[in-house]
Amino acid sequence: MKRLLLFSFMFSATTIFAQVDSLSHEMNLRDKVLNDIQNNFNTKTKSIDSTVTTLDKRLSNLDRSIAESKDAKDKADKLAQRLQAVEEKQKAIEANELNIFQANYQSAMVNLVSMDREIKPLMLFNSTKAFFNSLSETGNPMNYDGYTKWYNQYAAFVKEKKAESPVLNVTSNLLNFAGNFTKGAPVTGPITSALFSSMTTYIDNIGKKEKALKAQSEEMLTLTMKISQFNYDNDRIENEWESITAELQDLQKKFDKSLKENLAIIKTSPADFEANFSKENDAEKRYQYLTRLRDGAAKFVTAEREQNPKEWRQKAYIQMNDVQSLKQRFGQVTFRISQNLLKYKELFEKYKADPQLGSRIKDLEIKMKELQESFDKTFDPLEYINSANRMYKV
Repeated sequence: MKRLLLFSFMFSATTIFAQVDSLSHEMNLRDKVLNDIQNNFNTKTKSIDSTVTTLDKRLSNLDRSIAESKDAKDKADKLAQRLQAVEEKQKAIEANELNIFQANYQSAMVNLVSMDREIKPLMLFNSTKAFFNSLSETGNPMNYDGYTKWYNQYAAFVKEKKAESPVLNVTSNLLNFAGNFTKGAPVTGPITSALFSSMTTYIDNIGKKEKALKAQSEEMLTLTMKISQFNYDNDRIENEWESITAELQDLQKKFDKSLKENLAIIKTSPADFEANFSKENDAEKRYQYLTRLRDGAAKFVTAEREQNPKEWRQKAYIQMNDVQSLKQRFGQVTFRISQNLLKYKELFEKYKADPQLGSRIKDLEIKMKELQESFDKTFDPLEYINSANRMYKV
């Protein structure tokens, strides 16, 4: 059930998300806005660099003229011109710093809001559901031919003979405690020791003339043990899902907090964001909205420098770090999911040649391949991590 909790979390967004463009289109939209930011940054940087180069030449010429000048008035005039050039250069340097910071915070804003659609996609839902349903069915002996009928015979034997044998009495109590064994409770854990022992007792009590029943019982006991081992091996994979689920839930909380804070910074309400981005299906309208958000981020940085000249970088800088951390963690958790999915390949390799489990394992391999391919097409964990590391200009 742990992996079902994970994927129910991953795909628990409202049905509106099923109607949006593919995640790859969403990434293209994000990249388009990021390219706009880059182009605007490059244009401003080129202009500032040109200004600084021109001022450096002017300063060099003025320094030479000052050094060569013999006239006090002329030298004073040149010194005044030099002071003005230095001030203009300082303004250009400050403009460049503002340009960098605006671009960085705009990048943070666009990457953050884009995660709204990356963190809750429904694209894998159908294949995930099919795969994990089949996995659960494979781990339930009741789904195998002849097992239910045989199990009912065995259970009747346990009920009838429990007063005569401590082992059967313990087994009866454990089966009653488990309650839903016949509905598919995993045959793993402490119950299996008593279960196997009582099944052996049942087989030993089958008359010599009932050769077919005895052969079938031995086959069913073997199947039970194999499924028990399969579930044990599968549980080792599922344990990782529990940790991944916790990580995803924490990531979601931090994302929601960061989104709320950054929308407030640029004076945008959550309702406005939801209506114009989260629920908006028109790609062009989402592009225009992202453009508005990144313009708001740039205006915020400018206003902060004017209103708080000593610590104008601080507020945006904190948010930039938080967004970068979120993006890195998203890459890391998708990488963990990808690696855990690969563990099923090793699990299936172990059982696919088995005459009792093999056909079901081969069916699982097909569904697993579909799931893995869907995941790989949708997510690129290393790209998330690498893009997070290079998302800022400095």
